[in-house]
Amino acid sequence: MRTCSRLIAILLLGLRLVPAWGQLRLQVTVTDRKTGEAATNLAAADFTVWEDKNRRAVLNVEYRTGPVDPMLLLDTSLVGEVVRPLAADLIAQLAEREQMAVVSFHSAADLIQDFTSSKQLLLRSLENLRYGNAPNVLDALYAAVDGGFQAATFRRVVLLLTTGFEGRSRVTEQQVIRVARRQSVSIYPIFVVGSERSMFERLARGTGGAMFQLTEMRKQKPGDIAQRIFATVRGQYTVTLQGNLRLSDKAKIEVARPDKALVSILPVE
Repeated sequence: MRTCSRLIAILLLGLRLVPAWGQLRLQVTVTDRKTGEAATNLAAADFTVWEDKNRRAVLNVEYRTGPVDPMLLLDTSLVGEVVRPLAADLIAQLAEREQMAVVSFHSAADLIQDFTSSKQLLLRSLENLRYGNAPNVLDALYAAVDGGFQAATFRRVVLLLTTGFEGRSRVTEQQVIRVARRQSVSIYPIFVVGSERSMFERLARGTGGAMFQLTEMRKQKPGDIAQRIFATVRGQYTVTLQGNLRLSDKAKIEVARPDKALVSILPVE
Protein backbone atom coordinates (compact mmCIF):
# COMPACT_ATOMS: atom_id res chain seq x y z
CA MET A 1 0.00 0.00 0.00
CA ARG A 2 1.47 3.31 -1.08
CA THR A 3 1.84 6.07 1.47
CA CYS A 4 -0.02 9.22 0.49
CA SER A 5 1.84 12.46 0.89
CA ARG A 6 0.11 15.65 1.95
CA LEU A 7 0.44 18.42 -0.58
CA ILE A 8 -0.23 21.95 0.58
CA ALA A 9 -1.54 24.89 -1.45
CA ILE A 10 -1.50 28.32 0.17
CA LEU A 11 -4.80 30.14 -0.40
CA LEU A 12 -4.22 33.82 -1.03
CA LEU A 13 -7.91 34.67 -0.98
CA GLY A 14 -8.31 38.42 -1.19
CA LEU A 15 -12.02 38.38 -2.06
CA ARG A 16 -15.02 38.74 0.22
CA LEU A 17 -16.92 35.46 0.07
CA VAL A 18 -20.54 35.38 1.25
CA PRO A 19 -22.22 32.23 -0.10
CA ALA A 20 -25.77 31.29 0.78
CA TRP A 21 -26.94 28.72 3.34
CA GLY A 22 -23.82 28.91 5.50
CA GLN A 23 -21.52 27.27 3.00
CA LEU A 24 -18.34 28.33 1.26
CA ARG A 25 -17.43 26.99 -2.19
CA LEU A 26 -14.05 26.74 -3.88
CA GLN A 27 -13.19 25.69 -7.40
CA VAL A 28 -10.15 23.43 -7.10
CA THR A 29 -7.94 21.87 -9.76
CA VAL A 30 -5.50 19.06 -8.91
CA THR A 31 -2.94 18.14 -11.57
CA ASP A 32 0.41 16.44 -12.06
CA ARG A 33 3.13 19.08 -11.74
CA LYS A 34 5.07 17.86 -14.77
CA THR A 35 2.41 16.86 -17.28
CA GLY A 36 -0.62 18.90 -16.22
CA GLU A 37 -2.77 15.74 -16.23
CA ALA A 38 -5.80 16.14 -13.97
CA ALA A 39 -6.52 13.95 -10.94
CA THR A 40 -10.22 13.19 -11.34
CA ASN A 41 -10.96 10.51 -8.74
CA LEU A 42 -10.52 12.35 -5.43
CA ALA A 43 -13.19 12.27 -2.70
CA ALA A 44 -14.08 14.61 0.16
CA ALA A 45 -11.89 12.56 2.49
CA ASP A 46 -8.85 13.44 0.34
CA PHE A 47 -9.23 17.18 1.01
CA THR A 48 -8.35 18.95 4.27
CA VAL A 49 -8.67 22.71 4.81
CA TRP A 50 -6.86 24.41 7.68
CA GLU A 51 -7.24 27.97 8.97
CA ASP A 52 -5.25 29.25 11.97
CA LYS A 53 -4.57 25.60 12.92
CA ASN A 54 -8.33 24.92 12.93
CA ARG A 55 -9.76 22.38 10.52
CA ARG A 56 -12.65 23.52 8.30
CA ALA A 57 -15.12 20.74 7.57
CA VAL A 58 -15.30 19.66 3.93
CA LEU A 59 -18.96 18.87 3.28
CA ASN A 60 -18.79 17.79 -0.33
CA VAL A 61 -16.42 17.39 -3.27
CA GLU A 62 -17.64 16.99 -6.83
CA TYR A 63 -15.59 16.73 -10.01
CA ARG A 64 -17.31 18.06 -13.10
CA THR A 65 -16.38 18.56 -16.73
CA GLY A 66 -18.07 21.10 -18.93
CA PRO A 67 -17.64 23.64 -21.71
CA VAL A 68 -15.25 26.57 -21.41
CA ASP A 69 -14.74 29.83 -23.29
CA PRO A 70 -10.95 30.10 -23.61
CA MET A 71 -8.96 33.17 -24.50
CA LEU A 72 -5.81 32.11 -26.37
CA LEU A 73 -3.15 34.58 -25.22
CA LEU A 74 -0.41 33.98 -27.76
CA ASP A 75 3.26 34.94 -27.46
CA THR A 76 4.25 37.07 -30.48
CA SER A 77 7.54 38.33 -29.07
CA LEU A 78 10.85 37.98 -30.90
CA VAL A 79 10.99 34.27 -29.97
CA GLY A 80 7.24 33.59 -29.97
CA GLU A 81 6.98 31.90 -33.34
CA VAL A 82 8.19 28.62 -31.83
CA VAL A 83 4.77 28.04 -30.17
CA ARG A 84 2.64 29.05 -33.14
CA PRO A 85 2.03 25.46 -34.40
CA LEU A 86 0.35 24.52 -31.12
CA ALA A 87 -2.01 27.49 -31.44
CA ALA A 88 -3.72 25.87 -34.42
CA ASP A 89 -3.94 22.54 -32.56
CA LEU A 90 -5.62 24.26 -29.60
CA ILE A 91 -8.14 25.96 -31.89
CA ALA A 92 -8.96 22.55 -33.38
CA GLN A 93 -10.03 21.33 -29.91
CA LEU A 94 -12.83 23.89 -29.61
CA ALA A 95 -16.08 22.01 -28.95
CA GLU A 96 -19.62 22.75 -30.07
CA ARG A 97 -21.09 25.82 -28.31
CA GLU A 98 -17.68 26.89 -27.00
CA GLN A 99 -16.15 30.17 -28.13
CA MET A 100 -12.52 31.29 -28.29
CA ALA A 101 -10.75 34.63 -28.63
CA VAL A 102 -7.18 35.18 -29.85
CA VAL A 103 -5.05 37.87 -28.24
CA SER A 104 -1.40 38.34 -29.20
CA PHE A 105 1.19 39.84 -26.90
CA HIS A 106 4.75 41.10 -26.86
CA SER A 107 5.32 44.44 -25.13
CA ALA A 108 1.53 44.97 -25.26
CA ALA A 109 -1.61 42.87 -25.79
CA ASP A 110 -3.61 43.12 -29.02
CA LEU A 111 -7.00 41.58 -29.79
CA ILE A 112 -6.64 39.60 -33.02
CA GLN A 113 -10.02 37.82 -32.99
CA ASP A 114 -12.90 38.37 -30.56
CA PHE A 115 -14.84 35.44 -29.14
CA THR A 116 -16.28 33.26 -31.86
CA SER A 117 -17.19 29.61 -32.39
CA SER A 118 -15.83 29.70 -35.95
CA LYS A 119 -12.62 27.71 -36.16
CA GLN A 120 -12.12 29.12 -39.65
CA LEU A 121 -12.03 32.70 -38.35
CA LEU A 122 -9.75 31.72 -35.49
CA LEU A 123 -7.26 29.95 -37.78
CA ARG A 124 -7.36 32.86 -40.20
CA SER A 125 -6.47 35.23 -37.37
CA LEU A 126 -3.14 33.42 -36.95
CA GLU A 127 -2.16 34.54 -40.45
CA ASN A 128 -2.17 38.18 -39.30
CA LEU A 129 0.38 37.76 -36.50
CA ARG A 130 3.45 39.98 -36.40
CA TYR A 131 6.42 39.06 -34.19
CA GLY A 132 8.70 41.42 -32.29
CA ASN A 133 9.62 43.10 -28.96
CA ALA A 134 9.97 41.63 -25.49
CA PRO A 135 7.31 39.33 -23.95
CA ASN A 136 5.68 41.23 -21.08
CA VAL A 137 3.60 38.32 -19.84
CA LEU A 138 2.11 39.86 -16.68
CA ASP A 139 1.13 43.10 -18.43
CA ALA A 140 -0.55 41.09 -21.19
CA LEU A 141 -2.43 38.90 -18.73
CA TYR A 142 -3.72 41.86 -16.77
CA ALA A 143 -4.89 43.71 -19.89
CA ALA A 144 -6.52 40.61 -21.39
CA VAL A 145 -8.31 39.49 -18.23
CA ASP A 146 -9.53 42.91 -17.13
CA GLY A 147 -12.68 43.34 -19.19
CA GLY A 148 -11.78 40.91 -21.95
CA PHE A 149 -14.46 38.30 -21.24
CA GLN A 150 -17.74 40.21 -21.73
CA ALA A 151 -18.70 37.96 -24.63
CA ALA A 152 -17.93 34.72 -22.77
CA THR A 153 -20.80 32.42 -21.80
CA PHE A 154 -19.15 29.41 -20.17
CA ARG A 155 -16.31 29.15 -17.65
CA ARG A 156 -13.65 31.76 -18.33
CA VAL A 157 -10.10 30.53 -18.92
CA VAL A 158 -6.89 31.96 -20.35
CA LEU A 159 -4.63 29.63 -22.32
CA LEU A 160 -1.31 31.44 -21.98
CA LEU A 161 0.73 30.00 -24.85
CA THR A 162 4.27 31.27 -24.38
CA THR A 163 7.88 30.32 -24.95
CA GLY A 164 8.34 30.84 -21.22
CA PHE A 165 10.22 34.15 -21.00
CA GLU A 166 9.08 37.27 -19.14
CA GLY A 167 10.11 40.81 -20.03
CA ARG A 168 9.78 43.89 -17.84
CA SER A 169 6.12 44.00 -16.92
CA ARG A 170 4.80 46.90 -14.85
CA VAL A 171 2.16 44.90 -12.97
CA THR A 172 2.87 42.20 -10.40
CA GLU A 173 1.76 38.59 -10.10
CA GLN A 174 -0.57 39.48 -7.24
CA GLN A 175 -2.23 42.19 -9.30
CA VAL A 176 -2.86 39.66 -12.07
CA ILE A 177 -4.24 37.11 -9.60
CA ARG A 178 -6.53 39.69 -8.01
CA VAL A 179 -8.02 40.82 -11.31
CA ALA A 180 -8.39 37.19 -12.46
CA ARG A 181 -10.34 36.33 -9.30
CA ARG A 182 -12.47 39.43 -9.66
CA GLN A 183 -13.36 38.38 -13.21
CA SER A 184 -13.63 34.64 -12.31
CA VAL A 185 -10.89 33.71 -14.77
CA SER A 186 -8.59 30.69 -14.44
CA ILE A 187 -5.08 30.94 -15.94
CA TYR A 188 -3.43 27.96 -17.69
CA PRO A 189 0.20 28.68 -18.67
CA ILE A 190 1.49 26.52 -21.55
CA PHE A 191 5.22 27.03 -21.98
CA VAL A 192 8.46 25.62 -23.42
CA VAL A 193 11.31 27.05 -21.33
CA GLY A 194 11.10 26.66 -17.56
CA SER A 195 12.94 29.84 -16.51
CA GLU A 196 9.66 31.38 -15.25
CA ARG A 197 8.16 28.10 -14.06
CA SER A 198 7.70 29.37 -10.49
CA MET A 199 5.79 32.42 -11.73
CA PHE A 200 3.56 30.29 -13.95
CA GLU A 201 2.89 27.94 -11.03
CA ARG A 202 1.83 30.82 -8.77
CA LEU A 203 -0.47 32.24 -11.45
CA ALA A 204 -2.13 28.85 -11.97
CA ARG A 205 -2.28 28.04 -8.25
CA GLY A 206 -3.94 31.34 -7.37
CA THR A 207 -6.66 31.20 -10.05
CA GLY A 208 -7.82 27.58 -10.17
CA GLY A 209 -5.76 26.81 -13.26
CA ALA A 210 -2.96 24.41 -14.17
CA MET A 211 0.34 24.61 -16.02
CA PHE A 212 1.78 22.62 -18.89
CA GLN A 213 5.50 22.45 -19.75
CA LEU A 214 5.56 21.20 -23.31
CA THR A 215 8.96 19.51 -23.08
CA GLU A 216 7.81 17.47 -20.07
CA MET A 217 4.51 16.57 -21.75
CA ARG A 218 6.32 15.29 -24.85
CA LYS A 219 8.77 13.33 -22.70
CA GLN A 220 6.05 11.63 -20.65
CA LYS A 221 3.63 10.95 -23.51
CA PRO A 222 4.18 12.24 -27.07
CA GLY A 223 1.28 13.30 -29.26
CA ASP A 224 -2.21 14.72 -28.69
CA ILE A 225 -0.88 17.57 -26.54
CA ALA A 226 -3.71 19.98 -27.32
CA GLN A 227 -6.31 17.29 -26.60
CA ARG A 228 -4.66 16.49 -23.25
CA ILE A 229 -4.57 20.17 -22.32
CA PHE A 230 -8.28 20.60 -22.98
CA ALA A 231 -9.08 17.43 -21.03
CA THR A 232 -7.60 19.16 -17.97
CA VAL A 233 -9.01 22.62 -18.71
CA ARG A 234 -12.62 21.43 -18.95
CA GLY A 235 -12.64 19.78 -15.49
CA GLN A 236 -12.65 21.14 -11.92
CA TYR A 237 -13.62 20.11 -8.40
CA THR A 238 -16.21 22.08 -6.48
CA VAL A 239 -15.20 21.86 -2.81
CA THR A 240 -17.93 22.89 -0.35
CA LEU A 241 -16.89 23.91 3.16
CA GLN A 242 -19.03 24.30 6.26
CA GLY A 243 -19.60 27.93 7.30
CA ASN A 244 -19.61 31.11 5.27
CA LEU A 245 -16.74 32.90 7.01
CA ARG A 246 -14.11 34.32 4.70
CA LEU A 247 -10.89 32.28 4.51
CA SER A 248 -7.82 34.19 5.62
CA ASP A 249 -4.69 34.57 3.53
CA LYS A 250 -2.99 31.96 5.72
CA ALA A 251 -5.54 29.23 5.07
CA LYS A 252 -4.21 25.99 3.58
CA ILE A 253 -5.72 23.14 1.63
CA GLU A 254 -4.12 19.69 1.72
CA VAL A 255 -4.79 16.95 -0.79
CA ALA A 256 -3.85 13.32 -0.16
CA ARG A 257 -1.97 12.07 -3.20
CA PRO A 258 0.60 9.30 -3.73
CA ASP A 259 2.65 11.62 -5.94
CA LYS A 260 3.47 15.29 -6.37
CA ALA A 261 0.63 17.48 -7.58
CA LEU A 262 -0.28 21.09 -8.17
CA VAL A 263 -3.38 22.20 -6.25
CA SER A 264 -4.97 25.43 -7.42
CA ILE A 265 -7.99 27.36 -6.12
CA LEU A 266 -10.48 29.87 -7.45
CA PRO A 267 -13.03 31.17 -4.90
CA VAL A 268 -16.68 31.23 -5.96
CA GLU A 269 -18.83 34.26 -5.10
